[in-house]
Amino acid sequence: MAIKNIRAASAAGLHGHVVVPGDKSVSHRSVMFAGLCNTPVRITNFLRAQDCMSTVKCMQALGVKVEDKGDSLFVCGNGLHGLKEATRVIDAGNSGTTLRLMLGILAGQNFLTTFTGDPSLSSRPMGRVIKPLGKMGAKIVGRQGNSLLPITVIPAATALKGITYEMPMASAQVKSAILLAGLYAQGITKVIEPYPSRDHTERMLNAFGAKLVKEGNCVSIYPAENLEAPEYIEVPGDISSAAYFIVAASIIKGSDVLIKNVGMNETRTGIIDVLRNMGAAIEVSNMRKSSGEPVADLRVRYARLHGTEIKAEIVPRLIDEIPVITVAAMVADGITVISGAQELRVKESDRIKTICNELGKLTDALTEKEDGLIIKGGSIFKTAQCDSCNDHRIAMSLAVAGAAGKGVIVDHAECVDISYPEFYTTLEMLKNNSQGE
Repeated sequence: MAIKNIRAASAAGLHGHVVVPGDKSVSHRSVMFAGLCNTPVRITNFLRAQDCMSTVKCMQALGVKVEDKGDSLFVCGNGLHGLKEATRVIDAGNSGTTLRLMLGILAGQNFLTTFTGDPSLSSRPMGRVIKPLGKMGAKIVGRQGNSLLPITVIPAATALKGITYEMPMASAQVKSAILLAGLYAQGITKVIEPYPSRDHTERMLNAFGAKLVKEGNCVSIYPAENLEAPEYIEVPGDISSAAYFIVAASIIKGSDVLIKNVGMNETRTGIIDVLRNMGAAIEVSNMRKSSGEPVADLRVRYARLHGTEIKAEIVPRLIDEIPVITVAAMVADGITVISGAQELRVKESDRIKTICNELGKLTDALTEKEDGLIIKGGSIFKTAQCDSCNDHRIAMSLAVAGAAGKGVIVDHAECVDISYPEFYTTLEMLKNNSQGE
């Protein structure tokens, strides 16, 4: 996208239907896991956004064949133990998922790999992944005490060993890295979380024939000689992308929007639970399964919302949606308090601070906490010029606020290419449908 800023105009209601892009988390994993097999896998509805394409390029650099044939991606690797040493430093771009999961896969390989990334990724801490992998015997070095890019994975002198790791905070990326390393380890690897995080890795590894056992918040994985590739993976629509239209339709009077093919994995549907608790009118229909993931259509209509309390135990189920949930809370009646969300401080931006600084230009409703936000509802948004801070989820949340208020200019608007390149076009389409009625 060539734009550097965009004016998100106010909307007199949103109408129409939306098919959101493929799930970002599932897209990453589909290419990685297919690349660890030696038979072709066809992937449909793959998200061709910058982050997921970073994963594609990474797997190609490691000897995996990836062909893009328009409606499908075809992936074929050389087996679980068949990755090849890259001939160059691998650029993970802006993608924390790419880097963290690949560290798990590469921890047990017998060759050296060095990663770099863009300025944002280079400032994001990787120590919480490197620490447990080190306990398994991996040798990983990087800047500032082995926590920042560039990061190099060095062949370990001995095979990885299985461990039991109690995570200090719930994180699907950290959990996934450990489980993937566990495929190459001697003995059983166990990960214990304080609260359940998204489980796409466990679901997909099961589909690929890996042996996993889940007991409460503990997941155990056994070492594997190979993975069994399914012939076909259909990536469900991304609920994190749908979230912007769910909130926009909920807070803009006169709205009625149908969002089709949305992934409804229960580890990801915290936003629906929270918004319904706030009084949102969200109807779920056509529930079905897509490559092992639950999928449904969502009809969302305007409703008067009220404040709520979002506690730590639900945060892993809606961590990426907190910026746009904040927009909903700003116009709702009453107070909303968000706690236990300190992970937001190490995303593409410090999202707690960025939310307060940039959404705060539209209203004085926001108070920053170390682990979250206090949001005073009942806001009427002013028009303003705001900076996305190159954070795609901030940019899209600002655009929703602009549509619900008097408009907003979003600087560095092109960062939505990271996860949803068509976002602004889709939002304008829903506005235009209302104008035509």
